[in-house]
Amino acid sequence: MLKNAIQTCNEIIKKNNIEVIDLKCIDLSGRLHHISLPVYPGILNKLLDEGVGFDGSSYGFRKVENSDMILTPDLTTAVIDPFRDAPTLSFYSNIVLTDDKRSPFLQDGRYLVKQAESLLKKITGADKSWWGPEFEFYIFSNVEYDTRTSASYYKIEHEEEFYKKAYHAANPFDVYDDFRDEACKILKQFGIKVKYHHHETGERGQQEIETFFTDVLNTGDNVVTAKYVLFNYARMRNLYVTFMPKPMYQQAGNGMHLHLFLTKNGKNAFYKKGEYGNINELGRFFIGGLLKHAPALAAFTNPSTNSYKRLVPGFEAPVTLTYGQGNRSSAIRIPKYVTNPEEARFEYRPPDATANPYLCISAMLLAGLDGVANKIDPIKEGYGPADKNLFDGSYEGKIEYLPRSLAEALDALAADNDFLRRGNVFTDELLQQWVSIKEEEIKAISAMPHPFEYKMYFNL
Repeated sequence: MLKNAIQTCNEIIKKNNIEVIDLKCIDLSGRLHHISLPVYPGILNKLLDEGVGFDGSSYGFRKVENSDMILTPDLTTAVIDPFRDAPTLSFYSNIVLTDDKRSPFLQDGRYLVKQAESLLKKITGADKSWWGPEFEFYIFSNVEYDTRTSASYYKIEHEEEFYKKAYHAANPFDVYDDFRDEACKILKQFGIKVKYHHHETGERGQQEIETFFTDVLNTGDNVVTAKYVLFNYARMRNLYVTFMPKPMYQQAGNGMHLHLFLTKNGKNAFYKKGEYGNINELGRFFIGGLLKHAPALAAFTNPSTNSYKRLVPGFEAPVTLTYGQGNRSSAIRIPKYVTNPEEARFEYRPPDATANPYLCISAMLLAGLDGVANKIDPIKEGYGPADKNLFDGSYEGKIEYLPRSLAEALDALAADNDFLRRGNVFTDELLQQWVSIKEEEIKAISAMPHPFEYKMYFNL
């Protein structure tokens, strides 16, 4: 199989006159990095045998005194990069250690998702998990920002300005429909199949692209790729794209909702006609695990200080730990419009794209598996079903909420992390490193005066 992959990639190199091999991976926080190598005879075999050394401490993985690590290409991810001037063949990379065995690095996100899914069959009997992300983002015509000792500001310029919600707005008022068309064509070149795209609710240029279901590893890769494509294509058009959960005051926030179901022998493992939302007991237990562990999950699904400016009541923000059919005020929504039994599913709505997608998806999978292993029934636990608006007081059931800040999410993670340790998927080292990075972010922003504080307090 490896021999065939090498042959296929070498044929691509020859046919397309490839001049550069590019290895990509993300750091612990989720930022994309790459290293480029000019092509020479036998380069792929050499990369598979020896890899490329790099400084893991600069990726947030290791301390400087023990930071040598190695990137090796995953040949199944080969794609010609349309954003490079020189013909370039790009690969996502696996991260391995420098020992004689070239052991996998346990904080490598791509390794994590594979380890998490290896537990799937043992616990649920299912074969695969399938994920369908929704990408919400804003397009701006110009953005300026700066933070200094004596100045702090941001300024956004936007071509669109609707009076109220701009959901599914039509052209010519939907200024960026052609942008989305072209972006989706590029995504297709990268192997990402788009289900649809449209203008989102935000009145100042918010967009959405939803993709078809893929397996867990490809989903993580596709999240990274989609951001890479949209950032690069926007740069080509002299535009600015952001996935920030809350880039503007009093405008809809950007989420990365994740639709999810399991399959067994090629059939949907969550479907049972006539049950609530046509979701069977296995699906309910999976939902129960997600909702029980949602506060701790937030440390990975919503890992930025900006995340919690989106997660406030209103703006269809999914802050309540409930589930319901078609209910966008719940953390988990079962779509009512799904009629195909093979796509019976639910949507976990809290995540946003500041997440490291591999850690986010792995944590969600482990939470769901814990729900199945411990038979956590969301109905008995009081998480719903909720079919009423959870913000107007008409729902009479128990309502618990997601954390209100990143600090609260880290506290929840400290109190509830055993489910992440199942199968040693999330190690102590990874959890400690993650908390350290996030605490540094909290400290950085908490010490910086905010421009709005000047308006509130300067003349007090």
